[in-house]
Order: sequence, then structure tokens, then C-alpha cells
Amino acid sequence: MSEKKKPRKIRVGVVGVGRGQTFMHQAPAAGMELVAVCDLWEERLAEVGKRYGIATYTDYDAFLEHDLDAVVLANYFHEHAPFAIKALRAGKHVMSECAACSTLAEGVELCRTVEKTGCIYLFAENYPYTAFNLELARLYRAGEIGRVLYAEGEYNHPMSLQSRLAISPGLRHWRNNLPATYYCTHAMAPLMAITDTMPVRVNGFTAPLPEDSKRPRLWQQADVGGIILAKMDNGAVFKLLQGGLPGHSIFYRLHGEGGLMETGRGPGYWGPGSVRIAHDEWELKKGQVPEKTYFPQFPAWAQAAARAGHGGGDWFTNHYFAEAIRSGKQPYLNVYRGVAMSAIGILAWKSVLDQGNSYEVPDFARESSRRKWAKDTWRPLDLDDPQAPPVCSQGKQRQVLPGGLKKARQVWKSIGYQGT
Repeated sequence: MSEKKKPRKIRVGVVGVGRGQTFMHQAPAAGMELVAVCDLWEERLAEVGKRYGIATYTDYDAFLEHDLDAVVLANYFHEHAPFAIKALRAGKHVMSECAACSTLAEGVELCRTVEKTGCIYLFAENYPYTAFNLELARLYRAGEIGRVLYAEGEYNHPMSLQSRLAISPGLRHWRNNLPATYYCTHAMAPLMAITDTMPVRVNGFTAPLPEDSKRPRLWQQADVGGIILAKMDNGAVFKLLQGGLPGHSIFYRLHGEGGLMETGRGPGYWGPGSVRIAHDEWELKKGQVPEKTYFPQFPAWAQAAARAGHGGGDWFTNHYFAEAIRSGKQPYLNVYRGVAMSAIGILAWKSVLDQGNSYEVPDFARESSRRKWAKDTWRPLDLDDPQAPPVCSQGKQRQVLPGGLKKARQVWKSIGYQGT
């Protein structure tokens, strides 16, 4: 009897040597083999290529001609959709970092391309896969709180001015020109995954710094928090907070017909990692208690996640990407969910600039719903045109603070960036 052959490893290329290294460390555990990397930072590219013994490219078209089964996009926030579309058309499966798209037109084209090519697309939103969010999902599906009525998701991640400048070299770097509602998927994704709901309408608001604020910053006017109210397809309302308000907070809360469950607040990036369940005494069901708090762990089959980045989420995104490729079935975090949770940031920003008025979220899985957005290329992140300043804060046009620019140039020079 011949020896059973081991399944062929999935050959993967990564775009972006920075964030992409998280994938590089986790790929073997999912049966994936890293074979190529693409980036414009030639010095870093050469170092990574030598360390991993893989091919390196600065040209994306040449990179796609490499013998690849799949591409992981860990490049800039506003570049993901065009890179994904090109990879899909080349017959490559795609795992894309956040966001899935930077315009509604990109979102429509991305959905159409996945449908046309039949390739796997996974949106690498890793926050649903922390131990506490997986536990909230298990509890919700078991009926612990009944149907969700209202929920909150927070991804408030302040940084010192120096730390922020060090990861955003240049006045036109995307991080320096991102509207406050855009980076919303870390706040929304766990709530959507827990409740299996989709957004259908959004309103957007921001929390701006006063112009006379003494808080260190690059711009005279800056929105430090984005707030989104999302109406979901089951009638529930979700409130999202994302940005850099003082006081770090990653937090999730769900109120259902029969109770409340939430993650713990406290020190550390994720807080304590606890789950709190509460029920009103007059609504207690058999086996329930008025309140309990505990610290969930990963399921037995996924213990390796405890050693992975982003609270274990990086292990799960790799695992489900490889599983989808091998099975030929699209993953749960498919293109429609990825585009929807990215689109609400765009639509919420339109709402901010429209005095908080409500905007419809198309059903990206239905051509009849998404068709009217297919030519909507509006994007404040127009970073390629220096004559068109991005409309990325509410109110009047932003001005660079002389002191902020002086500090920025010092930081950028220290990391080897010579531009402005």
C-alpha cells in the first residue's frame, strides 16, 4: 500500500512587509507556505526576503506572476480593493486587511469580481476571534440574552503624538488623512459576528478637538473620535466608537430581550479579558443567575491561538482562510460582510458632512441593491493629488500647526523619511 501523500501546502505571497510579518509568523500553522513578498520599501524588503528565504518584488504585476495560490494584502488602508481585484482576476485567492474598500464603487467592483472569478475572499478582521468575543458569540447563539436590541462596540486607541507620527510619515500618509468614522471594522466586526446581523442604515457624528485645545497634534483642527449609529437588518441599533479619544478602550456590550452581556473594562490593550452576564431577577430562566463574571479561554481545538497576535485573532484568520481555500467554500467573513462593514465608515462620513442625516447601506450581495453605487468614487482619501486636500475633518479646511509640523519632521527624519 502506498504511503498517503500529505496535502500540498498553500503557496502564499504577502503584500506589505510591516503588518504582513504577522501573517508570516502564523502561516505554517495553517498549512500555508510563504513564498514571496512585495513592497516598495527596498531595504526592508531585502532584509525580510533574506530572513525567510523567499522571493521579493517591488512590482505587483510581476509578483502576481509568481507561483502563488493566494495573496495576503497587508498594504495601506486605502489600497486594498484595487490590489484585491487584480489578484482575483489573476486567479489568486485573497485575504485582505482592513478596510475592504475606500469607495462604494470599489466595494461593488470587489463583490462582482469575487462572484465572477469564484476565488476565495476573506476579510481579515481579527477582533471577532478573541477568547471573550468567541464566548459572547457562543452565548448569543445559545440564547443567553435572546435577540439583540442594542449593542455597543468600541475601538478607541489613542497614541502619543510621537508614536503616531512614527507610523505615519508624511502629511499625505493615509493615517494623517483618515476621517474619524473610517476605521470602524474593529468596533463593528465582533458585533456582526456575534449576532449574525448586517447594517442597513447609518448616521455619523464626530468628536472634534476645540481649535484652542493645547493637546499635542499635527493639525489645527482634528476629529479625535468617530461615532456611528447603525440600524441592523433585525431592527437592532448598534453604536460604534472609533478613534483616539483620551483613555484607551476596546469594549463590546449587547442588550437582548432577556439580558445583557459585555466584555470587561480595565487596564491592558484588551482590558481584563473577562465576560459579564447580567439578567433582571424577574426574568431569570432555569439555570441563570442575576450576574456572573468570568474569564473565558479558547476552545480546545484552537489552543494555539493563545500564542498568536491580536488576542489570538491572527491565528483564526489564517486558519479560516486556509480552510476556505481547501474546501472551496467562502468563509464567514466573506466579501459581502467585509465590504458592508467597511462601507458604513464611508457612509457615516457622508452623514457627518451632511449634519448627521441617515444614509442607506446597500445589500452588497444583491446586484439590484448595489448597482446604483457602482460609480460612486467619492473619497476624502485622495492622497495622490497634492492640489486636492482631503476632506477628512468636519468644519473648515484644516491647517497644519507649525509646532506640530516641526515635531513631525523631527520624528520622520529619525525613521529615515525625508519628505514632508
